[in-house]
Amino acid sequence: MTTAMGAALRRIQLGNALSAFGNGFTVPFTFVYVSQVRGLGAGVAGAVLATFAVAALFVLPFTGRAIDRRGPVPVAVAGTVLAACGSLGLGLSGSEAGVIAAAGALGAGIAVVQPALATMIVWCSTTATRSRAFAMQFFLNNLGLGVGGLIGGLIVDTAHPSSFIRLFAIEAAMFLVLGAVVSTARVPGAPLLAAADRPGSGSGAGVAGGWRALLRDRAMVMVCVLGFVMFFACYGQFESGLSAFAVEVTHISPATLGAALAANTAVIVLAQFVVLRLVERRRRSRVIAGVGLVWAVAWIAAGVSGLVHGSHTLAVAAIISTYALFGLGEAMLAPTVNPLVADLAPDRMVGQYNSAFALVKQLALALGPAAAGVIAAAGAYDAYIVMLVVCSLGISVTALRMARHLSPVQDSPVPVARVVARSVRPESAEPERIAG
Repeated sequence: MTTAMGAALRRIQLGNALSAFGNGFTVPFTFVYVSQVRGLGAGVAGAVLATFAVAALFVLPFTGRAIDRRGPVPVAVAGTVLAACGSLGLGLSGSEAGVIAAAGALGAGIAVVQPALATMIVWCSTTATRSRAFAMQFFLNNLGLGVGGLIGGLIVDTAHPSSFIRLFAIEAAMFLVLGAVVSTARVPGAPLLAAADRPGSGSGAGVAGGWRALLRDRAMVMVCVLGFVMFFACYGQFESGLSAFAVEVTHISPATLGAALAANTAVIVLAQFVVLRLVERRRRSRVIAGVGLVWAVAWIAAGVSGLVHGSHTLAVAAIISTYALFGLGEAMLAPTVNPLVADLAPDRMVGQYNSAFALVKQLALALGPAAAGVIAAAGAYDAYIVMLVVCSLGISVTALRMARHLSPVQDSPVPVARVVARSVRPESAEPERIAG
């Protein structure tokens, strides 16, 4: 990795950390703010949270093409401005229509920024450094969210709406800071993108192929299936099904639930780079399969916590272990899945691939809580645990099957420098492309 690439990557990571820090100020308090402080009720608050997901699903199908045509920097800057407007709008709006419109702008802005940042990280890294770069991004995201949430909790006061306006103003400012930092980063891939857009470059077909070309990529389709199941069975359950199970079945207090969430963050922050050293030179398919096993154990631990009614201490330990094991699995995924998506992407479709994976993620995050809500309302918690254990084991099986469609370099990257990998199948006689 060149000095210019390293400098640009550090800028991107700094901006990303500050944005996550600002996000942490509002994420834990948005529901309470809309329903209680603004007095709009739980129904409107739920609509606001749903709007985040719907807005993301609306813009992501078009985001990848914009990134590949215009470059990730202008797309990321546009996303940060939109997100800042949405955040500030949430803080200032007092009507139902106002908060829902602001939530749509915020959700769309964040959805645009995520694949743009991921593409910038790809262009500023090599095969040897990409896993570490994405692990650092994940680490800083969680650290920023945690610190922001902690400070936000000290500022917020439900008796004073102005304290919430202050939180949303801080978040908006952090988005603008991210935009400013990103706009000044000299992303090494940007000149290549601009050159590829010139007439006669011959690269337009890759973009024009768009979704059709991506759907013909068997390995990428399997990664998307894996992504959906992973986000449905883990991330989509944190604030919905798992929390409901912990309170209704395990009978833990809200304070203990907070401790369990803290255990999840602590494992990610403390173990991320230890885990990175253990997994970065191992086959990605096997690492993902290992995540499925870890999460299967986590869901079994959650089930056990609901069965040991005679020992509340054991039940609490089991549910905290569930959250901690999820954190371990997340730490294993961070340096694995996003770099794999990048290495599967053909030339000029890195943004499309990143956006497709982000779209799958958002879909799972929208459907996960909805499915958990239906099951919780029916009280079918036994079926809920069984379903998620099966989903976790399905991750392991699918990951091992996916390995058949990966080239050796895609599945087990070696420390050689390249900008982005062309998608090459194991059965192809074409040699691996390595760009300096």
